[in-house]
Amino acid sequence: MSGHGNPVPMTARKSDPLKGRAEVPGDKSISHRALILGAMAVGETKIIGLLEGQDVLDTAKAMRAFGAEVVHHGPGDWAVHGVGVGGFAEPSAVIDCGNSGTGVRLIMGSMATTPITATFTGDASLSKRPMGRVTDPLSLFGARAYGRTGGRLPMTVVGAAGPVPVRYVVPVPSAQVKSAVLLAGLNAPGQTVVIEKEPTRDHSERMLRGFGAELTVEKTAEGHVITLTGQPELKPQSVAVPRDPSSAAFPVCAALIVEGSDILVPGVSQNPTRNGLYTTLVEMGAEIEFQNPREEGGEPVADLRVRASALKGIEVPEERAASMIDEYPILSVVASFAEGMTVMRGVKELRVKESDRIDAMARGLEACGVTVEEEEDVLIVHGMGPGGVPGGATCATHIDHRIAMSFLILGLASQKPVSVDDGSPIATSFPVFEDLMADLGAQIARSNP
Repeated sequence: MSGHGNPVPMTARKSDPLKGRAEVPGDKSISHRALILGAMAVGETKIIGLLEGQDVLDTAKAMRAFGAEVVHHGPGDWAVHGVGVGGFAEPSAVIDCGNSGTGVRLIMGSMATTPITATFTGDASLSKRPMGRVTDPLSLFGARAYGRTGGRLPMTVVGAAGPVPVRYVVPVPSAQVKSAVLLAGLNAPGQTVVIEKEPTRDHSERMLRGFGAELTVEKTAEGHVITLTGQPELKPQSVAVPRDPSSAAFPVCAALIVEGSDILVPGVSQNPTRNGLYTTLVEMGAEIEFQNPREEGGEPVADLRVRASALKGIEVPEERAASMIDEYPILSVVASFAEGMTVMRGVKELRVKESDRIDAMARGLEACGVTVEEEEDVLIVHGMGPGGVPGGATCATHIDHRIAMSFLILGLASQKPVSVDDGSPIATSFPVFEDLMADLGAQIARSNP
């Protein structure tokens, strides 16, 4: 069962060449952060291109619960009237973050150094995910968290009445943890320091600077050292959200494996901390042209021209994992249609996402006739070449939007249709997925349970 209602079984069938223009939604990571920092600024922040998936809508609702005025003016067009750093009010009801690990962790960080109490919950998938990786560093500021066994939701966070700045070394690469600590540091006096041994997506750093925070990043022997000066007055901004590279991955990868395809995906973020998938695809032989490079909303973007390609398996460098952690499921689909073996290392973070994504992809690919090897931190896919995947299975999504979309893309180029048991989680991050893919010519349809 999905956390958002009844299951929606879906089936994808072998498709004719995909053609046309795929306008994917705004970036989810930036959308979350724009709402939260808008709520922590003083005055009106205007946001255009906001992703209106359920995850982001849940964050907007949460910001209202903490006292900010959040107004929807039209598709992608929003305004946030902020209450200032330390100005959050205590919510009168439980904060439901639905399916969003990013949302719940960033919101916890944003309120952890304000003397208020909030209780967080989520759907069945989110309630299985560990929160200790965020609540442990937040406790260093003086916040307290009380949740279920294993640090799981529902969870109550009591914000610190007298927060202190912290110096924190992130043990496992995680933009969510880093961002939660930085957001907490906003309302702590002095300087909060976060040290990353491996750099992760830097949207928080870019946006914090844009809103007027004093933040520096220095590369040292310890790693990337991020220093934030606390208790600034954040200034409201106009934020143009670039298109999400993680969402763009699905039409891009579909075009690569469906013979004869030729599509354009405009305005996709090319942030270097997020473009590991595209670097990997080019190394595999993908025909992707990065046209009209430019900057929008402080982020580099480009238009992607993508054509069906003869792909070869490669070894993906372990150090690239942080820049493409959400894209390994769809990469494993592409790897199934490549010639040779694709080895993905450094992927253990996938085991604590919305589902154990390594296990979910391995089982589904095997059911569709693909040979897969897995270890705790490694996924290996033995490619079957263009059109070589038999398909014909129904794959379990485990209430995970990326697993659902990945297997539907697999079905577009497999010999037999591929079904998923529940496509409803797709709405959390990519609400126009079905219509967008249909406009390109993809054969994806809802099926009878």
